[in-house]
Amino acid sequence: MRRITHALAALGLATAALTAMGTGSAGAADGSWANCPSGAVCIYPQNQNPAVSPTDVYYSYGAHNLSNQYGNHWVLNNQTGGAHAHLCRGSGGADCVYDIPAQNGVYYDLGPINSITLDRP
Repeated sequence: MRRITHALAALGLATAALTAMGTGSAGAADGSWANCPSGAVCIYPQNQNPAVSPTDVYYSYGAHNLSNQYGNHWVLNNQTGGAHAHLCRGSGGADCVYDIPAQNGVYYDLGPINSITLDRP
């Protein structure tokens, strides 16, 4: 029972963080979300929670190699039209391990992640 209580508390905190993260800019006239422009995938500084100001913004489809990204970061996929983003262990988009659907985000340890892909729907 204690495990369930802890799991529910963690879920509540994650939900509150996502809600707070999106509150300031969700529904902005320009389509931005937490200062991530519409059509982009954004990475935020390590341990910035909630996500406020991205350090990396990607617009073009394909693989993008990452460097000097360690620890937990918010990665928001604010692409339109159902485009996905993937976090990959290898460079050049190899060995992808996490799928982020459009209009979703994840708080993820980017230490083992070496690239991110933006994929057409």
